[in-house]
Amino acid sequence: AFDAQRKVAESQIQQLLIDYSTAIDTRQFDDLDHVFTADAYIDYRAMGGIDGRFPEVKAWLAQVLPNFPAYAHMLGNFDVRIDGDTASSRTICFNPMVLGGEQNQILYCGLWYDDEFIRTAEGWRMSRRVETKCFDKVV
Repeated sequence: AFDAQRKVAESQIQQLLIDYSTAIDTRQFDDLDHVFTADAYIDYRAMGGIDGRFPEVKAWLAQVLPNFPAYAHMLGNFDVRIDGDTASSRTICFNPMVLGGEQNQILYCGLWYDDEFIRTAEGWRMSRRVETKCFDKVV
């Protein structure tokens, strides 16, 4: 049977995933405050980053990402599972990053986001994000 409430929740979570990528790609790191819970756990170690709680990781992102002249996140295969006021998802991300320098090299990153969400008074928020590496290649 069609479950309209579940479809709405899936759509809201998918938009949250897109909002994350938009905040990162436009370097609007404060917009991440509307994506994550204040105590969210984030683990970027699979792709060479750090892990920790949201405030620490947000500060790290704002410090590290401006070192890359350009980058973009393209998401796909949204697999969202709703369970009442919690949810989980697995999403693939293709993330080319310009390394800069004279050779203008690009680091091609392929990864999975394994995420957990909670419904709050302000709407859905991500409470956990763990990256799983698929591939990376410098060209």
